[in-house]
Amino acid sequence: MPAKVRRSDSGLRTFALASLHVREKMLNRKGLLLIVARKKSLILATVLAALMGFALIADAGCQAPAAPPAPAMWESAAHLHRTVLKKPISGTLVIDSEGVGFRSARFSCRWAFLEIHTFDLSNREITLTIYQNRHWHEPGEQRFHFTVQEDVPASVASIFAEKVQRPVRNGAPDASAPAIAEIPARHVKRFGGSNGSLRLRDTGIDYVSADGRDSHSWRWRDIQTIANPHPFSFRITAYREIVEFELKQPLSRELFNKLWDRLYARNLNVSTGGERR
Repeated sequence: MPAKVRRSDSGLRTFALASLHVREKMLNRKGLLLIVARKKSLILATVLAALMGFALIADAGCQAPAAPPAPAMWESAAHLHRTVLKKPISGTLVIDSEGVGFRSARFSCRWAFLEIHTFDLSNREITLTIYQNRHWHEPGEQRFHFTVQEDVPASVASIFAEKVQRPVRNGAPDASAPAIAEIPARHVKRFGGSNGSLRLRDTGIDYVSADGRDSHSWRWRDIQTIANPHPFSFRITAYREIVEFELKQPLSRELFNKLWDRLYARNLNVSTGGERR
């Protein structure tokens, strides 16, 4: 009887080991299939992301480069930053007399000034907002954000702003342009600020910061209202921003009236030759 029990136990052990081996093979096979499936999914997602990125760029109001292209007013090595793509796209950004273009080995894109809704220029960064809807029912218009290696000269930035015609945010004022008056001032921000000069001009108002990083140029068309609560305070309400200045010298009522006349006379299309009462 004990011999039979031993033979029975041995058979059970053999059967259990065989079952365990089969189960391990099945698990290994499932794990391998899972790994392969994950790799396929990753490759597919990468391909789809790339295709979506190129589709977005191709359907972003791009135009074929002019032949021959207009002479460049300014150009610089640049990176195009897109959220869909993992890495920035290196190329060359060009501003000429007809529009803005981006050239790279992967693709070329061009926007006429008429197709640019607005732009934001500051600290070697340029963001274009164009008259094109975003994809996948996302709200707002298409934006293209570039970082550039070369500063945009004030003269080119001024022409760019005039060509676009709509309100813009121009961070490259011309510090050598003639001004009605120049007042030392501090740009007050919620966190910190900067020191510089507030330059009051016939064509608008410029703020030139000491380090150049916080400079700004407003044409009259960019400004909605101005305010002078007291002689040492000045406020500009402009396109998408309200800017406060602490003046280091008082702003006279006569000078403020001149600025007021230039801002509102432009909207009313009347002469600024007379005095405002």
